[in-house]
Amino acid sequence: MRLAFLGTPEAAVPSLRALVDAGHDVVLVITRPDRKRGRGGRLSPSPVKECANELGLTVSHRLNDLDDVDVERGVVVAFGRLISSDALERVPMLNVHYSLLPRWRGAAPVERAILAGDEETGVSIMTLEADLDTGPVHLQRRVAIDAKSLEVLLSELADLGARALLEVLATPELLANARAQEGDVTYATKLSKEDFHLASSYSATHLLRIIRLGQAFTMVNGRRLLVQSAALYEGDAVAAGSVTRREGHVVLGAHDGAIAIEQVRPESGKSMNANAWWAGARLDGTVVQWA
Repeated sequence: MRLAFLGTPEAAVPSLRALVDAGHDVVLVITRPDRKRGRGGRLSPSPVKECANELGLTVSHRLNDLDDVDVERGVVVAFGRLISSDALERVPMLNVHYSLLPRWRGAAPVERAILAGDEETGVSIMTLEADLDTGPVHLQRRVAIDAKSLEVLLSELADLGARALLEVLATPELLANARAQEGDVTYATKLSKEDFHLASSYSATHLLRIIRLGQAFTMVNGRRLLVQSAALYEGDAVAAGSVTRREGHVVLGAHDGAIAIEQVRPESGKSMNANAWWAGARLDGTVVQWA
């Protein structure tokens, strides 16, 4: 099938590779423009552009370039932009969405599923509409969330989505018979900096969910501390909002329990074991506050 592909992040790359490997003719890849990264300000392509260049595919940053190609369908995976109804009338599109629609329509479905404590999520292959993630669904596949990190879960969903996409394209019945979404609608709004901020008013379980997103931080003695991994602490009670060392663990007190932080990165420092950070911070045996 002659296809256009629209996508941007690493989570879209497995679908692009799968389409090419399956013999589909991807005549155009549209992705976001290169962005400046690092101190030197060098322009860096999106992961999808890097993959497309490796595969020898034509790349564009302009949606209007769809007008100049003859394709049967478009495939959209984490593109990051809404597509107009005019464009969808010219080119019907399938979307690989990382949730069990209609739960978690929007920009951050995997993150919101983790934060909400959902037991499962999955992928939905749907026909794209101009409204946000409202289209009928051709196929869904489910996965357990368990205690997976965002990185691990996204990788699993990206591979699952690629396989589901190929199944829909290869099965006329699935392609022709999408079903309207059923169930309660929820929206996965984009996360802000504060969504990653650990607070002692949260439950210990919720703190661990935030840490699984990969950018969790708190403030200790006025300095920013990134918390990269942690586990529930099952020792003696620790006061909410305090950080102390107990039985070989560095422990943060939450309102209903505590967590033992394992791997951290202090402000302007490198990733290290929490005990090494504690020793370097010279907190001794004192109890200090985190916020």
